[in-house]
Amino acid sequence: MNSFLDKTETPAAAVIGGLLFTMLNLPLAWMLGPLTAVFLWQHASNKKLPWHPVIKEIGLVTPGISFGLYFTSDVLEKMVPYVIPYIGAALLLIASSIAIGLLISKFTKLLPATSVFGTIPGGLTEMVIASEELRAVPSQVLIFQTVRLLIVLFVVPYMIVFIFSSSGTPEIQLPSGDGISFWTYQTSFFFAAGLLGYRLRKLLPAGIMIIPLLLTVGMMLSPVSLPAVPEMLFYGAQLAVGTALGKSISYSDIKKAGKYSGLFAGAAAVIIIIASLLGAGLYFITDMDLVTALLSTAPGGLIEMVLTASITGADPAVVTSLQLLRILIIIIFVPIFLKKFLARG
Repeated sequence: MNSFLDKTETPAAAVIGGLLFTMLNLPLAWMLGPLTAVFLWQHASNKKLPWHPVIKEIGLVTPGISFGLYFTSDVLEKMVPYVIPYIGAALLLIASSIAIGLLISKFTKLLPATSVFGTIPGGLTEMVIASEELRAVPSQVLIFQTVRLLIVLFVVPYMIVFIFSSSGTPEIQLPSGDGISFWTYQTSFFFAAGLLGYRLRKLLPAGIMIIPLLLTVGMMLSPVSLPAVPEMLFYGAQLAVGTALGKSISYSDIKKAGKYSGLFAGAAAVIIIIASLLGAGLYFITDMDLVTALLSTAPGGLIEMVLTASITGADPAVVTSLQLLRILIIIIFVPIFLKKFLARG
């Protein structure tokens, strides 16, 4: 009996969290609801809740495929004028994050590499791995990135939805694909994309999601017709990812950061403001609409920003592409730059 309860308490907490957030009419209910409920229940029960990593990976494949369905040849043509201005905005945001991180290290006992990697808006896992190469303290980077992630996840979607959503109910508008039924042989292309994403996931940062996304984009640009991802499957994927995030966040880790947690929470808030100003700048110098520009420059995470775009009538394909572009810039170039910069310092 206890074994059965142990296996069911995690999904039960996640579903209750999702239902509660839905009843409260909150955005991203099936990601942030499970995240919050699992985090709180894990802390209250004082034990590590079970959640198999494969469930999270399946959950990441599904939005990757679904986001890929937003892309058409028209969308890609539309994006070309945005690339150069966006790279400029991304570099300014990265430079601001590095400056804030260095400022924090100056007034604390933290190593410069640790505080810098704790503030940069990249993927949590990727920043921890990259920080190891520069002799930062990975455990501290993990904690500070967790604090940053929590601030961003619970501020940006809510801010954008409640300011810009014209509807009282924040519902996700899923892509329709080519308008054919999900229960056709074409669905096998999704399974193939997911399998390849799993097998090749280590080739790219967040490869488990990005590779199926890229494969789906390729199929959308080909003569192949693709169905839409069913709404229930999409919400289930959000629950899987939200549960994994909630399980990975430890209250004791946040507590360990002590007085530094407030510093990095403040840093995250400042970076959100800077990103919003850069988004407004993009809006003024391009023909991008304001919500799309704000979500494209927002400091992540990718999934949450694209989901927010689908709620508010922004362009999810543009948000996906530009957020991916910034992630690649951060992962490829920032460690190289910081290695030289910090060594010189």
